[in-house]
Amino acid sequence: MSGTDLSHAAGAAPDSAPGRAAVASAYQRFEPRAYLRNNYAPPRGDLGSPDGVGPWKLRCLAQTFATGPTIYQLLSACAHFEDITVTDFLEVNRQELGLWLRDEPGAFDWSVYSQHVCLIEGKGESCQEKECQLRARVKRILPIDVHQPQPLGAGSLAPLPADALVSAFCLEAVSPDLASFQRALDHITTLLRPGGHLLLIGALEESWYLAGEARLAVVPVREEEVREALVRSGYEVRDLRTYIMPSHLRTGVDDVKGIFFAWAQKKVGV
Repeated sequence: MSGTDLSHAAGAAPDSAPGRAAVASAYQRFEPRAYLRNNYAPPRGDLGSPDGVGPWKLRCLAQTFATGPTIYQLLSACAHFEDITVTDFLEVNRQELGLWLRDEPGAFDWSVYSQHVCLIEGKGESCQEKECQLRARVKRILPIDVHQPQPLGAGSLAPLPADALVSAFCLEAVSPDLASFQRALDHITTLLRPGGHLLLIGALEESWYLAGEARLAVVPVREEEVREALVRSGYEVRDLRTYIMPSHLRTGVDDVKGIFFAWAQKKVGV
């Protein structure tokens, strides 16, 4: 089996549309470590509170699979897919991912997330075993541009079509408007086999966020707009959940109102 992860915040390059070119230009100032601190270190990265945003995302992923520069969205997936491709537009993000996958000094510490996933899954697995399995099953880190009809380019090294795609905080973050969001979703759908599964995680009603010195624009999307976009792209929506960001987690690094988690299956014939 194969899986493809379209990681979080960066997935677009300049093209003929001025809006998308401006987005791509802004992302050249993206600072992955600042992004990770803002969103995956406390307070948002505090997994001790069961009603926090981190535990909510991990429960959604674990329940679905259990039947950017982030790896948390792959921790439950790695038990089910032996060949995982990780993608991001920005080279700095791919470098950040590579540090962790090679277990190099200075890599972001995801062990708290690994421990929490092991606790949720309840299989008696240690976080070291979980991380070792994930490192072994990520086979490649590739560049991607979700605004191109062939997001991975011609002659991609990824085994396609994929059985599953995971896209986290990507499409709304790199699309200047809803039409671009829809087209980007259409483009990544071509990477997925008919009957394959898409897990889409993103921000609700967010218009900007910070990643170091970069203040990056986001197209605000509502729950119903996410559902409609999935249906237009040829999916059957199996599950769509939302999380309202509590006031103590609105820390000034963005204006996000909430988070959505969608599980959708690509219809046969699409």
